[in-house]
Amino acid sequence: MNPNQMVEKPLEVKTGKRKKSYEKYWNLFYVLPAIILFLTFSLFPIIRTIQYSFSDANGVNINFNYIGFQNYIEAITDSNWWHAVGNGAIFAVLSLIFMNTIALLLSIAVNSGVRGSKIYRVIYYVPPILSGIVVGYVWKWIYESNGILNTFLTKIGLEEWTHVWIGSTDTALYAVAVTSMWQGIGGSFILFLAGLQGIPKDLYEAAEIDGANRFHKLIYITVPSLKRVYTLVNILTILGALGIFNQVYSMTMGGPGYETEVPALRIYREAFTNSDFGLASAFSIIFGIMLFILSIIQLKVSQKD
Repeated sequence: MNPNQMVEKPLEVKTGKRKKSYEKYWNLFYVLPAIILFLTFSLFPIIRTIQYSFSDANGVNINFNYIGFQNYIEAITDSNWWHAVGNGAIFAVLSLIFMNTIALLLSIAVNSGVRGSKIYRVIYYVPPILSGIVVGYVWKWIYESNGILNTFLTKIGLEEWTHVWIGSTDTALYAVAVTSMWQGIGGSFILFLAGLQGIPKDLYEAAEIDGANRFHKLIYITVPSLKRVYTLVNILTILGALGIFNQVYSMTMGGPGYETEVPALRIYREAFTNSDFGLASAFSIIFGIMLFILSIIQLKVSQKD
């Protein structure tokens, strides 16, 4: 064997190892911007929020004092906070029942190939891409005493049904909920439609051969096939409903009284109106833990099913 060949092989191995190490460094370089953005806008704010939750920070002075668990004790014992959480839960339940059901039915209708289905896809997805603040102000105008809704009821002879919709403690919460569901229905619609298009058509054809009607195909094929999609939609719906802010802020500011106050608005008020960043941070941590636990429970339940 030529001695030169014996020397060349180790050199080739070393060269290959150097190339692989260079590739690792280059791969790290490519993801470095995303890592920097994550650390700057996600991880650092979370760490800072945890730090503030144990302090009397007011958002103005740089210096603050650590006060232990005092903010958490105040947050847990605050009845208005739990009332706001309850309002968020009502939004979530209403959205799960009505918004997702309507979104599912609309997606089934569009997926069945009704005339103008492409136009409907665009129309249904327009509300979610609109500004929540703008949507809130538009619906606030609709709900006013001399707004479109009351004017319409008067024109059709139902004047006794006219109401101060967002000024009454009886209807304000549900009026905001309708606005929220109107804007959010398009997101659920798109996800359901994507799930429906992923169901093999062979299943429906085989069911037709066996004599199944539309209802049977819906119950025994469509609904079971959308289980994972429905889990995703439910999680997003719950998180979105509990985290609602824009519509409440622009329509009622939590009023009348605390009737429509929600967790995100309460956190905003404590931080930027009352200048109590410590208590607002404690609310944020508690609320984040609650949302995380709800998501885990939803995933566990769906896996068991």
